[in-house]
Amino acid sequence: MVIPSLIQHKRDGHALEPAQWSQLIREYTAGRVPDYQMSALLMAVLWRGMAPEELAALTDAMIDSGDRLSFEGFGTPRVDKHSTGGVGDKVSLLLAPMVASCGVAVPMMSGRGLGHTGGTLDKLESIAGFRTALTLAETRAQIERLGCAMLGQTPEIAPADKRLYALRDVTGTVESIPLISASIMSKKLAEGLNGLVLDVKTGSGAFLPEPARAIELAQTMIGLGQVRGCPTVALLTAMDRPLGRACGNALEVEEAIEGLRGNGPEDLMEVTYALGVEMLLLVGAASDAADARVRLEQSVTSGRALEKFGQVIEAQGGNPAVLEDPSVLPQAAEVEVFRSPADGTVIRVEPRRIGQAIVELGGGRRTIEDQVDPSVGFVIPTKPGQRVRTGEPLASVFASDKKGIHIGLTALKEAILIGEKGKLMPLITHRVTADGVTAL
Repeated sequence: MVIPSLIQHKRDGHALEPAQWSQLIREYTAGRVPDYQMSALLMAVLWRGMAPEELAALTDAMIDSGDRLSFEGFGTPRVDKHSTGGVGDKVSLLLAPMVASCGVAVPMMSGRGLGHTGGTLDKLESIAGFRTALTLAETRAQIERLGCAMLGQTPEIAPADKRLYALRDVTGTVESIPLISASIMSKKLAEGLNGLVLDVKTGSGAFLPEPARAIELAQTMIGLGQVRGCPTVALLTAMDRPLGRACGNALEVEEAIEGLRGNGPEDLMEVTYALGVEMLLLVGAASDAADARVRLEQSVTSGRALEKFGQVIEAQGGNPAVLEDPSVLPQAAEVEVFRSPADGTVIRVEPRRIGQAIVELGGGRRTIEDQVDPSVGFVIPTKPGQRVRTGEPLASVFASDKKGIHIGLTALKEAILIGEKGKLMPLITHRVTADGVTAL
């Protein structure tokens, strides 16, 4: 196949044939299409979009590039959740053990940081020894034994997406509804799920800030799931401020553990419970939303969810001592408090700027080869709408050196805006199903 002609065809606004997408993905997975040509095609897709039949062909080709997780003969219902990416979004760390402790199997396949957003795998790997690279056989065995596995995309599942995911992160081609949809759904549809819940972020810190675009993304992914036999539901959640207090890999693990102890920030717990309710309902594990909420809350208050997380950590080679002693997590060499420069009301805490600063501190990636420093980041207890006084502590910077402290303080000065009035998005704005969109 002549790749330059395909790039030109897409660049000029034309659709590629489904057979062309299938062959292209096969050739790229086999290493016969170079990254620079695929990058050009991804940019053309970013600008020109994809027709529905193109998206279907791309998604199926990515699924077919690898194997599928098979649960033949395993009767426990299986459900997963996926977030489109946010700052401070450690929901998966809480949700997987909570739902699993309610008797539902959770094969949670997650990704690494993408752009300014954090990745669940990077957070989990800040726990010493934690192994996210499970094989499909290992995943199946762990699900049968514990009801939960938290893994990365194995070389066996959608290997084409694994390459494209890393390429998009470093070529400015993340914010494309077709590419996001195909990436997420190719992995999830290969997991052998009975249901999927999507956490689609909206607001200034989301890849797609506008609610209308976020709804379009949700509907696109739901359509891909429904047609392929995986009932899918989405909630639109706010990302116009960081979720919770901690932002940064090890810091977020510590906060997630506090959440499993029942001491998590209110906003983090509310989003977690809302998504968990949808997961239980989708596979018939609760009679209604109220019943599902009670089951999830009891998983926390009883200690079952925390115990389940410890079992998963130990099963995947991690140090379960982290549950009792967060100091075993990587610790930043330098910590500095950021204080309010003025009296007034916190109008906003800009998540995109915070996420970008974490990358600058070394907690994210600029290139595919970059190593992540799990210790760096921010703790920002301050929320929009809060009254503050000059000199009052608003946040803390965690960095590897004094230069990082300067980077972090500068970012906080730019991200935290103080004035008189501010408007905050509702924490959960919409519920999207195959039947339509409901404003909440």
